[in-house]
Amino acid sequence: IQQVFKQLFYMINAIALNNLLLRKDVCSWSTGMQLRFNISQLEEWLRGKNLQQSGAAQTLEPLIQAAQLLQLKKKTSEDAEAICSLCTSLMTQQIVKILNLYTPVNEFEERVTVAFIRNIQKQLQERSDPPQLLLDFKHMFPVLFPFNPSAITMDSIHLPASLNLDFLNKV
Repeated sequence: IQQVFKQLFYMINAIALNNLLLRKDVCSWSTGMQLRFNISQLEEWLRGKNLQQSGAAQTLEPLIQAAQLLQLKKKTSEDAEAICSLCTSLMTQQIVKILNLYTPVNEFEERVTVAFIRNIQKQLQERSDPPQLLLDFKHMFPVLFPFNPSAITMDSIHLPASLNLDFLNKV
């Protein structure tokens, strides 16, 4: 059950983040607030179902950081440093793309300046991120089955002759 929910939450993260990276109309402060609220509801549900150890919440980390990125101030070099230290699960290309797509929805917000984005790129140039923008939502985590040793010893097993396993010898 834990593995199923980890996979499901990864798919939610990948599809939501990919939509955020492809749609300018959703890159705003209010979307960041809505995303963060919805993610906190998912995290609360996981706690209520005692699935904290499943790793499902950790798969949402890139989406959480993208939501926080939409909510942060984006003006000064201190803001740029805060963004760089906060967005560790996002790739440089993703951070820059979100900043480029950021669209103010009211008069209190401002567009992100080109100088600010260049500052972010300069600070993140040491990162060795893979050159991909979108997440692979078809990625599958390996299924792990727990090993439960049998109480039956091998020398107590009787193999019927009808199985035609004459090549097996008891040692």
